Amino acid sequence: MSTLVWHKVEESTYEAGVSKGVLYKPDGTGVPWNGLISMEDGTTTDLEPLYFDGVKYDDVVTVGDFSGVLRAYTYPDEFLACEGIVEDQTGFQLTAQAPRKFGLSYQTKIGDGISQDAGYKLHVLYNLTAVPAQKTYQTISDSPEAVEFEWQITAIPEEVGYYRPTAHVIFDSRRIDPFLLADVEAVLYGDDEREAMLPTLQGLAAFVRKWERFVVIDNGDGTWTAGSGLEGVITMLDANRFQINTETATYLSTDEYQLESSEKNEEDL
Repeated sequence: MSTLVWHKVEESTYEAGVSKGVLYKPDGTGVPWNGLISMEDGTTTDLEPLYFDGVKYDDVVTVGDFSGVLRAYTYPDEFLACEGIVEDQTGFQLTAQAPRKFGLSYQTKIGDGISQDAGYKLHVLYNLTAVPAQKTYQTISDSPEAVEFEWQITAIPEEVGYYRPTAHVIFDSRRIDPFLLADVEAVLYGDDEREAMLPTLQGLAAFVRKWERFVVIDNGDGTWTAGSGLEGVITMLDANRFQINTETATYLSTDEYQLESSEKNEEDL
């Protein structure tokens, strides 16, 4: 038992900024989005009170789908088609065309009373449609200002399994396994082996849910330590005997095991 403690420095967290924006084209490939200003989450939740004989007995909550406002100083050329602008010939663009759906990811920084860089949240958005706000171009003066572009954003949710369909998922760097987060970012941002891509939400969820890390540490004295975040992978049979249940470990003899790096479940992506 313990008494509640208020105003712990490390628990005084806040979120600020938007960075590392990535636009995912209709084919799922990603390109960097420089110049993001803000993403305003405008998702609404409606509440309807229920009464019986003049007495309130419940609240019915209707959760809305993702919507918001995206602002930027500039945008990648690939976003033009998402805004309803197509290039008929090189440098010859046609407006008022049907906008194409796209995906988006970005990070928001997390700070606390100790550090301004306590972590970050990686937001991933699916099946977005952008409606541009009115643009105003002014004559250049002695103090020119960059045009701020703005779009109303709506999304179509996807099935994710076990939960209500959604179009917005978040990875919290303070809570997720750092190696899993690195694998997710390697998919979303690309690496030496692949281009940046946005998998389906079902595929991404399956990748995260099946992900497993079995860690072996050489203690440098002829012994080693093994660990896993999943229950049942390592079972102590008694004080001196243990059992490893994982496809990455193979029993060779009483004193020998063969340990291999696990194949990531990338077939889900």
